[in-house]
Amino acid sequence: LLEVSADDDWEKKIEGLNFIRCLSAYHSDVITAKLHETNLAVIQEVKNLRSGVSRAAVVCLGDMFTHLKKNMDQELDNTVKILLHKASESNTFIREDVDKTLNAMVQNVTPGRTLCALINGGLSHLHTAVRKCTAQHLSDILEQMGPGRILSEIKDVTDRALPAVVKFAMDGSQETRYYGRKMLFLLMYHPDFNKMLEKYVQSKDLPYIKETVNNLRQKGLGEMPLDTPSAKGRRSQHSNVGNTRSSSTSRDVTERETGEAQEIVRKVVPRNSFESAEYVKTITSLLNAKDFRDRIDGIKQLLSDCETNQDLVVMNIVKIFDAFKSRLHDPNSKVNLVALETMQKIIPLLKDNLSAVINLLIPAIVDNNLNSKTPGIYSAATNVIQALTEHLDNYLLLQPICAKIPFLSGKAKQDMTEKLADFVTKLYPRKPYAVEQKVLAVLWHLLGNLTNSGSLPGAGGNMRTATAKLSKALFEKMGQNLLNQAASQPVHIRKNLQEFLERCT
Repeated sequence: LLEVSADDDWEKKIEGLNFIRCLSAYHSDVITAKLHETNLAVIQEVKNLRSGVSRAAVVCLGDMFTHLKKNMDQELDNTVKILLHKASESNTFIREDVDKTLNAMVQNVTPGRTLCALINGGLSHLHTAVRKCTAQHLSDILEQMGPGRILSEIKDVTDRALPAVVKFAMDGSQETRYYGRKMLFLLMYHPDFNKMLEKYVQSKDLPYIKETVNNLRQKGLGEMPLDTPSAKGRRSQHSNVGNTRSSSTSRDVTERETGEAQEIVRKVVPRNSFESAEYVKTITSLLNAKDFRDRIDGIKQLLSDCETNQDLVVMNIVKIFDAFKSRLHDPNSKVNLVALETMQKIIPLLKDNLSAVINLLIPAIVDNNLNSKTPGIYSAATNVIQALTEHLDNYLLLQPICAKIPFLSGKAKQDMTEKLADFVTKLYPRKPYAVEQKVLAVLWHLLGNLTNSGSLPGAGGNMRTATAKLSKALFEKMGQNLLNQAASQPVHIRKNLQEFLERCT
């Protein structure tokens, strides 16, 4: 990612950010070894003017908070400041992602550090939306820490929290004031509340705050203000808390996702992280169950959730599909087939959100299934690959397929090589460097290991047709440059390439 950040290619930036998400989830030690540098690179992309890159970086930070937890303590001040600033964006989807990421922070990082970072970053900000966002998440922190700890006179807790609560309760925005009153409502029944008010709140503010507290005692907190569109939006977003999103995704963000998202009806999502965690626990337990019938039920439940509660699936996408991938090559053929058929239906629903788990899915779909002697399984796996190419940006598939081909055998190797040739035709006009970098390595492997009979050692099938198709596709796009690149390869590779190209012309 540190190299990708300096690149002007926005798709490479998103690819790098998704890689960081996967490392955070599965190899957190790699991230923590260079956490400061990595975090700086990610927050730099949060400020990226291209909304797709900015959203991907915000989602990435959410996963880092979720998986790295208290390791992120030292990075909070700068990170929170940048995230809160994005809360003032006009782009609704970016604001929602910021809310979800800040909630992941609240749920996973040391509360005292989070409290100070929020206050430092947003208490005195000039933008109303930033103060409102700060107050909302500060309210969550206070609820998590409890009145006893907030009013215990601990350094950098009571002396920071109470003045901030009072300032939010007196803010010019009624939505921000609501969260300020909510925090007062949480604290006011503690026996030390009045004493702490006298000690930490300025005397000029005390009469107003005491009157506010009296009103709260008599009338209660009331409902969130709903007289402005932004208030209604906040009320909707407030239900979107607790997102681990190993997810969003990711949600993997591309430029066209914004347009697609506007057409999607927002589904009900969990009200807190506990509900989200319980869902993940339930669905993964079903997917990993010993009884094959329970595993099938889990697969069907996942499809239903993708249809009716898509946000919930996306925010937990890495954890869910880490369990689901094993069903794509389940030893029970019934489960295997149901999983493949279900995957074909899931792809059009989640689309590029699957980019966060595509490196998990490609091996699971391809291994065994494309070499299966069961016609139904082979056909279903082929349909899944086709669905991926139709509904995902093919650039997202390029790397995992190129990485997989050298290790495949038989029909699987032939099929994926021919699919790669199709990718060359589609992708080369817009991603020439990436195609050359990734696909040429596969071509040299195929040409270098091809026998006179047209098979590859251990491949168990004739690869001559597939290799010829790939060679032709590259030559049509690269022309003489393909031969120039081949000049540095061993003689037998150059000879095989020349033979295929002569047959094509």
